[in-house]
Amino acid sequence: MKKTVFMDKYPIYSLELQKKEMKLSSAKEVADYFKEKIQKHPIAKLIALFDHYSHTKELNGQIMDGLIDAQNIVFCFGQAIPNTKMLALRPRSIGICEFEDKIVIDFLEAPKEEIHQLMQEWTKELAK
Repeated sequence: MKKTVFMDKYPIYSLELQKKEMKLSSAKEVADYFKEKIQKHPIAKLIALFDHYSHTKELNGQIMDGLIDAQNIVFCFGQAIPNTKMLALRPRSIGICEFEDKIVIDFLEAPKEEIHQLMQEWTKELAK
């Protein structure tokens, strides 16, 4: 996984996989994979699957060249609310972008290290 700082402030983790290197071959299949991981986790709660591509297309918004699908899976690991600021960090979202030959997975660094590691593990398991 590659860490970048997006817009000089957001720590984003990304993994770009060629489709031939993957067990799955579309953004929807990858979203279903994450959905299953979330539903099987003892704490995680699935909130929604957001079709970002269709939403942007309906608005006649700009879509980068080569992008053929973009999905967000929205979920939460929150099992405590120790202060009001915690809600600004939740829920989590994993972005799944599909191109003709590859899938790119992106997510914001989680504040809790073990949750961050779990999200990385889930993502890396997509490789054959």
